[in-house]
Amino acid sequence: MRTTFTQLENFGHSLRAPSYLIQPKTADEIYSAFKLARKQGLTVTARGAGRSYNDAALNGGGIVLDMSAMNQFLDWQPATGVVRCEPGVTLEQLWQKVEPQGWWPPVVSGTMKTTLGGCLGANIHGKNNFKMGAIGEHVTEFTAALPTGAEIACSPKKNRDLFYAMIGGYGMLGIFTSVTMQMKRIHSGLVTVDAWPVQNLSRQLSSLQDGAPKYDYIVGWLDCTARGSSLGRGQIHAARYVHEGEDPNPQETMKIKNQILPPRIFGVFPKALLHYFMAPFMNNLGTWGVNTAKYIASLPKHTFRQPHAAFHFLLDYVPNWELSYGRTGLIQYQSFLPKETAEAAWTEMLKFSHKNRLPSYLGVTKRHRPDNFLLTHAVDGFSLAMDFKVTGANRKQLHAMLQEFDKIVIANGGRFYFAKNSETTAETALAFYGKDAVARFKKLKKRCDPNGLLESDLYRRIFG
Repeated sequence: MRTTFTQLENFGHSLRAPSYLIQPKTADEIYSAFKLARKQGLTVTARGAGRSYNDAALNGGGIVLDMSAMNQFLDWQPATGVVRCEPGVTLEQLWQKVEPQGWWPPVVSGTMKTTLGGCLGANIHGKNNFKMGAIGEHVTEFTAALPTGAEIACSPKKNRDLFYAMIGGYGMLGIFTSVTMQMKRIHSGLVTVDAWPVQNLSRQLSSLQDGAPKYDYIVGWLDCTARGSSLGRGQIHAARYVHEGEDPNPQETMKIKNQILPPRIFGVFPKALLHYFMAPFMNNLGTWGVNTAKYIASLPKHTFRQPHAAFHFLLDYVPNWELSYGRTGLIQYQSFLPKETAEAAWTEMLKFSHKNRLPSYLGVTKRHRPDNFLLTHAVDGFSLAMDFKVTGANRKQLHAMLQEFDKIVIANGGRFYFAKNSETTAETALAFYGKDAVARFKKLKKRCDPNGLLESDLYRRIFG
């Protein structure tokens, strides 16, 4: 088992940490890494595809387990849609396995590059959270390796307390070794999408609220640079499944070749080069211009059909798009607010960002529902994800502004999602998780990891 000392980064390239990198291929090699860590007095963190915007997969000075080599399908039942696979399987591998036979993952992130282990660790949500919940709600069982040397199996009925704590527990109780999930039956490789503009934040949120019951997926783009009466303007994309009999040729539309995102524009220009052309616009004036043009282009309401992969994986349209933010990277800040307080809180936050001349360059909104997971980010309301460019000159000011954002969110009954936020403190985490949830999590950690072997930069930041 090879160990490499290297510097790792978060997906936004705004955080870095030197670590001992090990790539296990079996559960036995995970246990060997635990033994090595105990012997050397080091801590251990699991890392999937490294797509987290924060420090969830960083472990400065410790061991990081690169789980990407544990990427085998262990069982696939196309008659029932139940799949069992190793945690390094990506969403891309998963949908390409099941989609040609009439299935789709029930919950996916905005990128197909994430691993299932990472998805469960963060308990990801998609554009259908209001209807299908988080990905953990579709896991029927998982197995995990514990630092004690035990391997456990958990389901909603077996080891229930660990099931609801390890999903969303960011790998701090154990390392997933297999995941069993139920896929969603589909009858076409296409979804029907309605797209329409919204003039301000109030319209944005009411469209999400009123539109959610009518659709299978709904998501909003929000122009965070707009001010005044246009504050919070943007566009809604809402999609419905194409039902059985509505697609005249479902066998063709469900072929992988008709789902894969093309690597070139008009078949000529490589998308992998686009981030170089985006970089000059990554400033306040440039993004205001781009957002304004995008809003104007969105004005006619229209309906179209789109492949599942094209609708879901917007972050994969431009490879390496995050590099357009420059060498110091970006921070993504995502807050979850109850439907009663979201508009007031986000109005205050957007105006505050304008006052500080630190507008978000991209905003995305979704509709959410609560769930039963211990360290949950879910609310009966909405989420807003905002991307902020980091520079040497603005890092301190940006950190201070996001701390103020945290206060606004907490005061309005909100929550956070730790695949994203990198500035939130332990005090804030305790405030929204609640003392009881944190105490229960730490009790489970003492049971599963009595020597505190599993730690990450994120864990130390939010739990101390």
